Amino acid sequence: MDGMRNDTRDETRDPLRADRPRGAGGTPGGIGEFLLGAALVVAGGWLLTNQVTVSSGYWQLWGQSAFGLSLLPLLLGIGLLFFDGRSVWGWLLTAAGAVIIVTGIIVNLHVYFRPTSLFNTLVMLGLLAAGVGLVFRSLRAH
Repeated sequence: MDGMRNDTRDETRDPLRADRPRGAGGTPGGIGEFLLGAALVVAGGWLLTNQVTVSSGYWQLWGQSAFGLSLLPLLLGIGLLFFDGRSVWGWLLTAAGAVIIVTGIIVNLHVYFRPTSLFNTLVMLGLLAAGVGLVFRSLRAH
């Protein structure tokens, strides 16, 4: 008896739910709502980001350009790593230099929303809000 499998669970399974496809978020139903919501989010997001202008400025430290100064830890770290690849100080300086450079680039970005009509702004934000609402609604069981 212990060598035989008991497959009674297949007989007791609900036949209506057995082959039912799972929807968004693993819940039954909601695929159409999810796809429509995702399309609305993409459209609203594209329209909104299309109105944004991004520019950058110079790195300033006490009125002087500071980009060259921010390269020092990175260059020292790379030099130490070429001397000894297992140097802890080399890895720390290289990582710190990379973080300083990326942070400096992000901090010095200037983001502007280009002028547009109130109607266009409401359409963009409305598409985003409706899309997010539909995506979250699709994750509930129907």
